[in-house]
Amino acid sequence: MIGCAIGEIVGMAIATVFGWPNGVQIFLAILLAFLFGYALTMRPVLGAGVPFRQASGIALASDTVSISIMEAVDNVFVLIVPGALNAGLGDAKFWWSIVAGFAIAFAPATVANRWLIARGKGHAVVHQYHGH
Repeated sequence: MIGCAIGEIVGMAIATVFGWPNGVQIFLAILLAFLFGYALTMRPVLGAGVPFRQASGIALASDTVSISIMEAVDNVFVLIVPGALNAGLGDAKFWWSIVAGFAIAFAPATVANRWLIARGKGHAVVHQYHGH
């Protein structure tokens, strides 16, 4: 979930700096959340000698559900906070709305991850590649 958070924040910050419309801001944040999330999952898998194509599939299988939940909850929260999307990087509302959205999204994403892991799916697939 760290990669997701990093990507989301980077996407929101880039779009805000360039003054891009809210739709583009949300799209970029979601795109980078998935990109960073998958990349952080793939790093140890690739380090274990798994080919890129197979590592990509493992990352997709392990992270798609939790990143989707995190992004849906966080972005809905940011959308309902008046003025959050129009806040600048120097505005506390920009930062606390993103952080609060992640805090709220953490619980359902964790529940989904635990459910998947208990069934041998999600991050359970990645665990075999850690520590190699």
